[in-house]
Amino acid sequence: MMMSLLIPIAAFIGVAALIGGVALLLRGRTEEVMESRLAQLTNTKSTLKDQLGAGSVLSSPLSGVAINWADKVVKAFNLNRLFTQANVALTPMKFMTITGGLAAGGLIFGMVLQWHIGLCVLLAVSCAFLPLLWLKFKRARRFKQFAAQLPDALELIARALRSGHSIGAGFNLVAQEMSDPIASEFTKVFEEQNLGIPIDEALKNMVERIPNLDLKFFATAIILQRTTGGDLAEILDKIGELVRERFKIWGQVQALTGEGRLSGVVLLGLPPVLFAAVYKLNPDYLMVLFKDELGIKMLAGAVVMQLLGALVIRKIVNIKV
Repeated sequence: MMMSLLIPIAAFIGVAALIGGVALLLRGRTEEVMESRLAQLTNTKSTLKDQLGAGSVLSSPLSGVAINWADKVVKAFNLNRLFTQANVALTPMKFMTITGGLAAGGLIFGMVLQWHIGLCVLLAVSCAFLPLLWLKFKRARRFKQFAAQLPDALELIARALRSGHSIGAGFNLVAQEMSDPIASEFTKVFEEQNLGIPIDEALKNMVERIPNLDLKFFATAIILQRTTGGDLAEILDKIGELVRERFKIWGQVQALTGEGRLSGVVLLGLPPVLFAAVYKLNPDYLMVLFKDELGIKMLAGAVVMQLLGALVIRKIVNIKV
């Protein structure tokens, strides 16, 4: 009787934890949209904390005030930069709450299905990594969008320079005429310049936020041009043409390595799928891998070989252009 009551309760807690984690993620996106709308109404996209800087007295906590433990964890793993690069409105406490909630939900879900304790722990750890993977996915997608927009932005700045505008006016033109993510990044550079920060330092800050090789070429060209002089518009045109040619070569490489990448996905996904299918059909047949000493060694060896195979396949198909 007690077990029949515990199973529905555990299932309810697990589902509630999963729903809570998804709700917090969606809530972060809603806050980001609200902040963007308020920025449009006030005609600014920078917050007071961004203007003051991380080392400002007003933005830092007073002496004697304890720093939140979540902030310490985020600082240790350098997640603040990941939040900025992914452009998400998440606080450290909210991120830790989502991670803990998903981990607890995965553990309870496995216990409700009466899985082995090892599989339950593995499911909990996998669910705990989902927020981090989501952040990395958003960051990678944002970097890809920025790289695709960069050639058009360089051409727009070059045209503005030929028309007699300053480099700052060119940044403002990109911020107004183009869409995110490149518009928001150039807006930050333009606002930092208006606040008195040297343009060299503002460009270095943008390169730290967006670690793009072509963007480094752009920032280096502007810094050198301000020191030595030269036709900056022509330099920007050449950088834009170089970026477009690189994208063309990268597309050809992706087409040639498509078969290898698909083979890697099949080879890496087949063992876990087969393991799950056999466990569903005959669980006792696989329990030897968890109970017998030799089975545990074989399972650990299989996991290591899978990871090595994934690294080798990635090294083969990941051709830098």
